[in-house]
Amino acid sequence: MTDLHTFQQALYKFYPLSPAEWEDFAATLIIKKYQKGDYLTREGQVENYIYFLCKGATRNYFIKGGKEFTVDFHFEGEMVTAYYSLITREPSTIFMELLADAKVIAIPFRFLQEFYNKYHHGERIGRLIAEYQYIRRLKKEMDLLSLTAEQRYVALLERNPALVRQISVKHLSSYLGIQPESLSRIRKQHAGN
Repeated sequence: MTDLHTFQQALYKFYPLSPAEWEDFAATLIIKKYQKGDYLTREGQVENYIYFLCKGATRNYFIKGGKEFTVDFHFEGEMVTAYYSLITREPSTIFMELLADAKVIAIPFRFLQEFYNKYHHGERIGRLIAEYQYIRRLKKEMDLLSLTAEQRYVALLERNPALVRQISVKHLSSYLGIQPESLSRIRKQHAGN
């Protein structure tokens, strides 16, 4: 299965486009490759793309007082962007760093706006993706308040076990809001699973 077909299937989970709509949409997509350690977006840049991760993973973080705070991870088959910057057209407050070599499909924001104006179904997909992102964010906030660090680690592990096991203790502990020593204990308990 090609990367474009995989992306098309992911998009159609929200709402299917007609063949003509898909052809018009697909013509503007950009396939890019990145190395581990590269950035999709840096703090201070205005976000101009929504990315679909064909391969790889990202760590989204911000820096305050010289300290990094990891706010999210994204894995293969997921869409990622500095959403606040994309919508407001203001500089991003986050970095999106690649944790592994990656291949992405980039959707240009400028084209997306034109597509929304041209096709009603495109606008519907955009709304459904925004709703999905809101629900995902709310669930993450609720999990942070109601689940233990171990439960949050297990949930993250279920999304992509191989990549999560490769993420540094420093970044994972920042995301989970716990000390690295506590995460090391949790990882040891789940190492055989």
